[in-house]
Amino acid sequence: MQNSKDNLETLRHSCSHVLAMAVKELWPDTKLAIGPAIEDGFYYDFDKNEPFTDEDLQKIEKKMAEIIGRNEPFVRKEVARAEAEKLFLGLHEDYKVELIRAITEDQVSLYETGNKFVDLCRGPHINSTGEIKAFKLLSLAGAYWHGIETNPMLQRIYGTCFETKKELDEYLKNLEEAKQRDHRKLGPALEFFNIYHEEAGAGLVFYHPKGALLRTLIENYEKSEHLKRGYEIVITPHIMQAELWKTSGHLDYYKENMYTLLVDGKEFVLKPMNCPGHILIYKSKMRSYKDLPIRLFELGTVYRHEKAGVLHGLLRVRGFTQDDAHIFCLPEQLKPEIKAIIDFVFDTMKVFGFKDVGIELSTRPEKYIGTEQDWERATAALEEALKEKGLSYSVCEGEGAFYGPKIDIKLKDALKRQWQCATIQCDFALPKRFGLAYIDSDGKEKQPIMLHRVLLGSLERFIGALLEHYKGALPVWLAPLQVLIIPINDSVLEYSQSVKQALETMGARVETDRRNETLNKRIRLAETEKVPYTLVIGEREAQAKTVAVRKRQAGDQGSMPLENFIGILKHEIENKI
Repeated sequence: MQNSKDNLETLRHSCSHVLAMAVKELWPDTKLAIGPAIEDGFYYDFDKNEPFTDEDLQKIEKKMAEIIGRNEPFVRKEVARAEAEKLFLGLHEDYKVELIRAITEDQVSLYETGNKFVDLCRGPHINSTGEIKAFKLLSLAGAYWHGIETNPMLQRIYGTCFETKKELDEYLKNLEEAKQRDHRKLGPALEFFNIYHEEAGAGLVFYHPKGALLRTLIENYEKSEHLKRGYEIVITPHIMQAELWKTSGHLDYYKENMYTLLVDGKEFVLKPMNCPGHILIYKSKMRSYKDLPIRLFELGTVYRHEKAGVLHGLLRVRGFTQDDAHIFCLPEQLKPEIKAIIDFVFDTMKVFGFKDVGIELSTRPEKYIGTEQDWERATAALEEALKEKGLSYSVCEGEGAFYGPKIDIKLKDALKRQWQCATIQCDFALPKRFGLAYIDSDGKEKQPIMLHRVLLGSLERFIGALLEHYKGALPVWLAPLQVLIIPINDSVLEYSQSVKQALETMGARVETDRRNETLNKRIRLAETEKVPYTLVIGEREAQAKTVAVRKRQAGDQGSMPLENFIGILKHEIENKI
């Protein structure tokens, strides 16, 4: 019996077939590629001489509604592979023929809908098109056949489908809200960052003063918290010899994502990870069991050769900084260390305002290093820690890193979207490959266990998530500009300056807006720039030694003594409200 998730996937996959059917009725010469259900809907790829337009999407939606109204049945047929190939050759469906030729089974399944439409598909499908109640076509994109850049570029139509109109309307509302929260628009608009594709290259982030300050605030918080929890801060080089990455296994398993260069006739790698550098620091001297656990932490900038097509704002870039740590521990310390990391993750997420998470446990992939026994021990340690913490999680079979299984803790934002941030990986393989050791209580050399972990993960991705979660209106403690003072006229400049000095003395980030604009326009600009507090100062405030307070999104808070406002501001900053 299918669960609701399976039912929805079947509904969406069926809707993608209706999309293909509508396109073929409107433009019969269009060739069909593939049309799967995806997480939030479906898509179908087409080979059409002329590009689709937004107006075409409206035509297609209308035709789809017509097909749904006809209540056409989905009829499954099992045919011989040779017969299916002959059928699609006759229909001039080249992409379907290629797919059929790659199938090893003697039989293939087809689905017929109406009198003319047939598609190659494993199914399942709903009974008939009339069961589709709520759908919407969303966007157009380009997509290479099989995702390979040397293959033909196809046209992809994205859509979504739900069981009820209410669910569809809610999804579309969230989609519109997500557009307004898009960090790719918010970041440049608020002067936090930019990516200068043409001048500097794609996937490389330039932090402007406000963005650099935000990142510094995050980094300072992280350094302070790591030191409190027994971590030691290290810094490792950005380039290291390729031989090191051969030992770690990255050169064999990750080479297509690595930048290499020649230095003095030797091959070097621009580091994609921080772990080999931390391993060398551990190996710098012999360790005793009494020294362990050793927790090394680095805000390490790494570089990965991502394809241009997958780059996406701050979420997928070619150069980014990880809050990376590696813990070298004894077997009996493994589970307590994992549980301590989980606590650290939850404490950190709470501070930044994320209250809800999703947890995944990823197991051994097809390509891996190390022994099956070590993988089983590592997976068991992670799973037992989750169970002992009473945490719910899902298992992602075969999605672990090549050197060890992992826990992914994904934060959920204001729109309940998941963002990959924290990861905990348990690794027996790299300590063995690098010959790591410690002297145990019996005087013998033994191998430590290594934990790889990040809390926020990529700082770039986390800042993107942070901007979208708060819609750019960051909490006071993280806002680059916390207070904007607006003097009504020049006669109150002296008092305004004394207010600014008092706020700066208590550690606030303050500016005075003396632009030659009306008061209302300056207030609107402060709202647009998402400044948490605006202080309007006129003759009355100067005489009474007060400030007229406006709070972002809440509006006018009335006048109050400066000392009272400083108390409110200090409380919000110190408690990270």
